[in-house]
Amino acid sequence: MVKACEPISAVIFDVGQVLYHWEPRLLYERLIDDDRALDAFLRDIVSMEWHFQHDIGRPFAETSAELIACHPEHEALIRIWGERFIDSVQPAVAGMAQLVGELHEQGIALYGLTNFSAEFWEPFHAREAEFFAHFRDILVSGAEGLVKPDPAIYRLALSRFGLSAGETFFIDDREENVAAAQALGIRSHLFQDAATLRRALVAHRLLDAIPAL
Repeated sequence: MVKACEPISAVIFDVGQVLYHWEPRLLYERLIDDDRALDAFLRDIVSMEWHFQHDIGRPFAETSAELIACHPEHEALIRIWGERFIDSVQPAVAGMAQLVGELHEQGIALYGLTNFSAEFWEPFHAREAEFFAHFRDILVSGAEGLVKPDPAIYRLALSRFGLSAGETFFIDDREENVAAAQALGIRSHLFQDAATLRRALVAHRLLDAIPAL
């Protein structure tokens, strides 16, 4: 149960589509000229259902071997998913670096909770180390074998970060992930864009005011 008067002292961010754009199409649009063939490849071969295995902790070596066995004609393209995955995660979402910096300046503790392959996360995080410099910790699903919206991953995040649900504000772009956090008493925001999020942060007294344009 959240106490209405309990102040928020920490913000937990999702990463993909909140802090950074994620678009697998970027990996393949220069390699597959025909748009219909590209759409079919992304839908039927390197599908979101297939990639979800990485978020829950399966290594790419295993998932790619299985996929190549079913689609040997696409072996080279499938391997690119693993070789160049971090190229599909860019750039930072407009306005989010500024919000992260402002929250840090206000003394708000910043954390991450992301559905992300552990092996893909390491090079991405290294590449974006400056962006994540203000984050005290980031829980990565692939390293834990748990994924949002499983309530267990939120409980693990709160325990690891040393937070109570009532003092925490969670931001995610997926309704089911937000709903799962809210069910545990975590005040949450369904991300649309930085401007809308800023208004929510001001409303929750995490930022002082909306800067004048």
